[in-house]
Amino acid sequence: MAADKLIVVEADNSLSFGDFKLPEKSKVEDFPYDGNLMKVKTFKEITKLEKNGMFVYESVPGTSVYNFAETSDGVEFSVEGSADEEAQITVGLADETEYEVMIDGESIGKVKTNLGGKLNFCVDLSEGKKSVVIKK
Repeated sequence: MAADKLIVVEADNSLSFGDFKLPEKSKVEDFPYDGNLMKVKTFKEITKLEKNGMFVYESVPGTSVYNFAETSDGVEFSVEGSADEEAQITVGLADETEYEVMIDGESIGKVKTNLGGKLNFCVDLSEGKKSVVIKK
């Protein structure tokens, strides 16, 4: 993803967003995507994505996210961050629903979202980009 593009629509209509290498906060607001307005805030300490003012994604520390695609039963994306850190990632899904979380094809177990639909998990980014699949 180009440094001047904090959020882009990929050829497969997925979203790529965030830049964990930025030293200072940067944001893009009102980015049109699939009939919605997206907002991304990102830098080395945090990356957040909102859709129409509602929570979609957050990571601490900041990450770069590639091919983020919401499906009828979950979400899929690849994530990259600082090689010496573990990222805590939160995604917004359906309220009080159980999802299986897979990282690089391996299940890390089933996780139930809270009343607000937030699902939390950690990803070790020491080995580079990781693929994440979250399904009901």
